[in-house]
Amino acid sequence: MADYVTINRANWDERAPAHAASADYGFERFRADPGHLSQVVRFDRPRLGDLHGVRGVHLQCHIGTDTLSLARLGATMSGLDFSPAALLEARGLAESTGTTIDYHESEVYRAVDIFGPEEFDLVYTGIGALCWLPSVTKWAAVVASLLKPGGRLFIREGHPMLWTLDEKTLRPSARYSYFEHQEPDVDNISGTYVQTDVEFTNTLTHSWNHSLGETITALLNAGMRVTGLEEHDSVPWNALPGHMTLDEHGEYRLTSNPHSLAATYTLQAVKE
Repeated sequence: MADYVTINRANWDERAPAHAASADYGFERFRADPGHLSQVVRFDRPRLGDLHGVRGVHLQCHIGTDTLSLARLGATMSGLDFSPAALLEARGLAESTGTTIDYHESEVYRAVDIFGPEEFDLVYTGIGALCWLPSVTKWAAVVASLLKPGGRLFIREGHPMLWTLDEKTLRPSARYSYFEHQEPDVDNISGTYVQTDVEFTNTLTHSWNHSLGETITALLNAGMRVTGLEEHDSVPWNALPGHMTLDEHGEYRLTSNPHSLAATYTLQAVKE
């Protein structure tokens, strides 16, 4: 296997400034409105509950809009990402909004080395994160190690059913494996999921799918108890261009027969 971390980091380093400058991430709205939350966090606001007094860490935090949103809901937040360019944007956003967030640069599998064990009440992971990791079992062990006893994992993620689809075809069809494999799916992705005129040069990516069963089993084997699982027919970006329609809440669904696709899921688990 090639060095997936170096390959993917180059991709994200180049895209982070374009994401921060795009209207899709809404940096200016965060700066103008102290109550503004990211669309991803707003979607799960009823499920997150009261975060006041909670110490949380956002793994694979990218440019920090979800991390900042969780802090605005009362949590004392840390963030972890392997991209220095993304963390530069995340730190700048937090500083410009007067928010204290402890950001660290690291590959996610080294998170316990960075923070220490059993430091957090909440581990949060957002949309489009797990697909960049080759082993969901190793990830689950990291999550369990970071949490205090009784601490909670909260994740909303792209559904592995969605990740099997080839969005480049006229009619989306299964192209990628539903299950985790040792070798990655290798793609050359010239663009990105936000509106931008930037032309990228680092287009190579390595990614993996992880089935819902594999993810849940990994958490159970790491000593976690699953307390909630909801599957959704919507996703917060146009995952299948030409086939999805934006709703009034900022989510995309299949234009035709939207209930035929599990697009995302929200999963919660507690450390026993």
